[in-house]
Amino acid sequence: MENLTFDLSRQTVRELNQHLHAPAETLKGQHVTVLNPDGAHNIAVGINAPVKVTVAGHAGYYAAGMNKFADVTIDGSASTGVAENMMSGKVHVKGFASNGAGASAHGGLLVIDGDAGLRCGISLKGADIVVGGSVGSFSGFMAQAGRMVVCGNAGDALGDSLYEAVIYVRGTIKSLGADARIEPLADADISALAGLLDQAGLSHDPHDFKRVASARTLYHWNADADQDY
Repeated sequence: MENLTFDLSRQTVRELNQHLHAPAETLKGQHVTVLNPDGAHNIAVGINAPVKVTVAGHAGYYAAGMNKFADVTIDGSASTGVAENMMSGKVHVKGFASNGAGASAHGGLLVIDGDAGLRCGISLKGADIVVGGSVGSFSGFMAQAGRMVVCGNAGDALGDSLYEAVIYVRGTIKSLGADARIEPLADADISALAGLLDQAGLSHDPHDFKRVASARTLYHWNADADQDY
């Protein structure tokens, strides 16, 4: 594997991203280490190649956004929108994540070792998200497809306006959002949880989780509800 280093105390994020936007055949097999990120925004966005990236520190807004094929590790915490609109690959945040982690992600796996802020997995469209800690309010809001695993607790309005995504929570749920409900775990859920926890390097018992899914009462407009949902 070819190892390259970008030092953001001497080089720009644009230079880093221009390198990471090279043709996939050029980047394949590379391991790019980003030194001194110092919370810079837009680190490693828009990658479309099977390249490995390690960010040695904290990242700012939209780190690893629009990721495709790449394996990105952030050895620190990430600000708003980490892995937003991810298509495939893996993004691993070793610390905490701020608001909107994994927003609109279509595919791939996002792992957050610590807590995640508000609206984790908002408008999720097919990716998997595993949070080792807790998530803030309105997580999973309008999540359309994909799976979220929360190993800690969940804040208010979890899964508000869920579609076909499923959320698994090990801890307490402060409140469920509109149309979200707790359902029994099936064998398929246990199997899915075991696989996701294993990919995230976690050893929790899948049987300890609760399944949150849509009650499907919002799939059609109810003219007699008098706007009371």
